[in-house]
Amino acid sequence: MAEEKRDYYEVLGLSKGASEEELKKAYRKLAKKYHPDVNPGDKDAEAKFKEINEAYGILSDPEKKTRYDQFGFAGVDPSYGGGGGMGFDMGDIDLGDIFGSFFGGGFGGFGGGGSRRNGPQKGESLRVNLALSFEEAAFGCTKEIELSRTETCEECKGSGCAAGTTAETCPDCRGAGQVRIQRGAGGFAFSTTTACQKCRGTGKIIHTPCKTCGGAGSVRKKRRVSVTIPAGIDDGQAVSIRGQGNAGTNGGPAGDLLVRVQIKPHPQFQRDGVTVLYEHPVTFYQAAMGAELEIPTIDGKVKYSLPAGTQTGTTFRLRGKGIPELRSSRRGDQYVTIKVQVPTSLNSEQKAALNAFGAAMGEEVQESGLKSFFDKKKKKK
Repeated sequence: MAEEKRDYYEVLGLSKGASEEELKKAYRKLAKKYHPDVNPGDKDAEAKFKEINEAYGILSDPEKKTRYDQFGFAGVDPSYGGGGGMGFDMGDIDLGDIFGSFFGGGFGGFGGGGSRRNGPQKGESLRVNLALSFEEAAFGCTKEIELSRTETCEECKGSGCAAGTTAETCPDCRGAGQVRIQRGAGGFAFSTTTACQKCRGTGKIIHTPCKTCGGAGSVRKKRRVSVTIPAGIDDGQAVSIRGQGNAGTNGGPAGDLLVRVQIKPHPQFQRDGVTVLYEHPVTFYQAAMGAELEIPTIDGKVKYSLPAGTQTGTTFRLRGKGIPELRSSRRGDQYVTIKVQVPTSLNSEQKAALNAFGAAMGEEVQESGLKSFFDKKKKKK
């Protein structure tokens, strides 16, 4: 009944006097949300979809919209005596175009707004992982990767047809790869575009397929590909090699090869971006008296003068001894943290010497250790 209907503008979430573009935008949004293909078996969604189509069918027609704006439902619904009828035609609305604009050329069989299925298509990209040592990632290297990929069949040059034969243009879709289907639901008619079943979306029918590829136009082969890894690449980053992926279709270019780097742990160094972190062990004596140290770096060992009285946990920097910045001539630094090693196993003479040192520093020491130390000194005299 008329009194049970909602205002058409309210149905579309608009105000009276909305422009044609606003009406179309609102309809597309709601039709996408409540379409039966998106909500299978949902009676509420189906009812809302019919209500949306009814509202848009009236408001998208200038003549009916004018009558509705002036007289309301009485201007468009025979039950109100206003004439005009509710038998509006939705046949000029292609939902394939609507859904294609949202999903890039196909949604649930809709593809009117997308590209032709039998046009040139870029091949699928391949993804592989490559393990590198710490130094290989730091300084760059060249690696060979073995992979399996599809390539254009050399026998038929990608046509899929045996020598001396050609493919027939599909009679159902006339080479388009897609067909338009008229559908109706709840008194509304609309059209959708879907892949042609006869040619499976290729737009052609091969009667005598190539024996090498079986009509596919491509074959799978194993290849070894050389990959250049740039200096400074970090864990998880990838190198893209154009045209080394799977073969394209219908004359389209091959896909790409994406090589993702995984850096193996180093026994001494840790990495933080372009910074190298390293812990260097020193003895108690070296820390107290100072020492000339040889510090490992990714370039080899370098000398460093450790000041007397260095405490454990002290960090110093070696400039330019870190990781090269990616695609740059600059380098990071290496930070060296000093770790003072405490002796864990001492003989009696070493213990006595430490006791004597402790006594000289005013610390409480073991008497037995002091006596043993001085007894040895007396015997030597």
